[in-house]
Formats: sequence, structure tokens, C-alpha cells
Amino acid sequence: MELLKLAALDAEDLAILSAHLQDAVLRPQDLAYLAPSHRFVLVGRRFDWSAAEGEAPRRRLTGLHFERVMAVRARGLTPGSASDEPLDLLAITFEPSEEPSGTITLFFAGKAAIQLDVECIEARLKDLGPVWEVEGRPDHEAAEAGRAAIEGRAGTNPSRTDDARKDHA
Repeated sequence: MELLKLAALDAEDLAILSAHLQDAVLRPQDLAYLAPSHRFVLVGRRFDWSAAEGEAPRRRLTGLHFERVMAVRARGLTPGSASDEPLDLLAITFEPSEEPSGTITLFFAGKAAIQLDVECIEARLKDLGPVWEVEGRPDHEAAEAGRAAIEGRAGTNPSRTDDARKDHA
């Protein structure tokens, strides 16, 4: 099992980091803005999408940091606050402003989000070592069907439950 180590210097690179971190589970205390060094850091338990067919699903402890961060805004969560409520990372995007600056947004389930105003994209992801097996794989179709049923949209019948949070331990 090789440890993943990636860098992002543009929007395409950031999309690759986002794909690897899709369904990562973390807590608010796993997020921090280090204002004096203009760095935003997080540690999460990412789902290992690269596991071969037939292998048990697993998660890996992973660190991610963004450099050249000038400001941070959060909605629906407070980075650094103590909470046992897991956050499920859905995606990381970049919206350019005046080249090469822009806003990186980390989207979480439940409409929570963090926006990072950056001078430019400079991010690094690194697996930190621990790997463990989990009960199931995140099921995006079942999660969407469940949301649709709760919202009363017709024609939805979830066949399986979403276990994205079930394996956060």
C-alpha cells in the first residue's frame, strides 16, 4: 500500500485532490487556519477509492494544507471547534478572480462550506500512514434517493442506505 502524496498548483490539479478526498470524514477540530503563516490545514479520514475490486473498503488518515490563504469564511461549521459530529467532505472547487487569485471552496454534506481566499492555488495532500478497513463504500445514489424521499420528491425509493457516515470511526 503506497502512501498518496500530491500537490495542486492549478484548478485541474485541485480537481484531482478533490476526487481523492471525496467522502473524507473529519471533525471541526481537524480544521485550522494559521493566519500568521497564511496556511489552512486539515486532517481527515479519506475513503481510499483506489482499492482494487474485491479488496475490503478502507480509509486512510490524510493531511491537506493550502498555502497563501488570505481569508477564511465558514458556513454551517466553526473550524477548530470541539465537536464529535462528523463532517463529510463532498468536493473542493476553485473560482478564479483576478489571476492567479481566487476562492477555494470546501463543500461538506448538510450545506456546510469553507471558503479560502487565496493568492494562488498551492495545496499539498499527503497520506499520514494509518489505514483501516471499513464496513462499506459511500453510496451516492442511495444518499440522493434518501434526500429526495425526505424532500417529498415523487418516484424515489432508496434501495440501500448511505453508509458514508457509518464508517467514520
